[in-house]
Amino acid sequence: MSTYSDASGAIAPLPKVRRATGFGGVLPALAFVTIFFIAPVAVLLLRSVLEPVPGFGNYAQLIGSATYLKIFANTFIVSGLVTVISLLIGFPVAWALAIMPRRLTSVIFAILLLSMWTNLLARTYAWMVLLQRTGLINKMLIGMGLIDKPLALVNNLTGVTIGMTYIMLPFIILPLYGVIRKIDPSTLQAAALCGANRWQCLTRVLLPLAMPGMAAGALMVFVMSLGYFVTPSLLGGTANMMLAELIAQFVQSLVNWGMGGAAALVLLVVTLSLYAVQLRFVGNQNPGGR
Repeated sequence: MSTYSDASGAIAPLPKVRRATGFGGVLPALAFVTIFFIAPVAVLLLRSVLEPVPGFGNYAQLIGSATYLKIFANTFIVSGLVTVISLLIGFPVAWALAIMPRRLTSVIFAILLLSMWTNLLARTYAWMVLLQRTGLINKMLIGMGLIDKPLALVNNLTGVTIGMTYIMLPFIILPLYGVIRKIDPSTLQAAALCGANRWQCLTRVLLPLAMPGMAAGALMVFVMSLGYFVTPSLLGGTANMMLAELIAQFVQSLVNWGMGGAAALVLLVVTLSLYAVQLRFVGNQNPGGR
């Protein structure tokens, strides 16, 4: 039995702490999930198979239309590109943050957080100014002699990829930094002492140890990119629609809740499937290799 000393110095048993047992302790959480997640999804599922007529016509229309398939392809291609580019840029940045002096790390973190806290609409409009034909980027490329005429960087998927990569970078740098920070530097030193060159240290030691952070960051960026609305609608134009814009058009412009629900549920199923895959292959690994 656990004891403690009271004010008089006498030894007394610790008071028993009553622990919640059965379903009583989880009922509030279950009620919250049911009301705010399961019920809306159930309503959406019902509307997708009941409106405008009962059946799976909405799903058949989504799969059978070349226009909608192109929108699905746009969504997955852009999301995949944004994820890969964010990973390629974010990994060296996270590594540099993990090894640089703490004061400099704090400054860079402040910049990253400031960019995250800045209004999304303002950041997207800023990229519209930078990427337009008379914008700073085209002027710099022409001034450096790399191109002869301005590139088309807005109203297409190139502009969407650039803008979304900038917005998603903090979401992959932060989990990567958390994992890389926990990696014992002596592990890399031991690999070097055993004869591994820099490339082997990177590919056989650092990358496997950082894999949980890479997987978590990549999944977060990919899933968020699938449902992004503001940046694709402003930088992509009407000819390069993505799935979130399609859902908004179904619900707001066409008032077609059946098709909107079907598209939203496809997005939800893909998201949950990716999360299950992530849990299956990297969810149980110990971050940092400890």
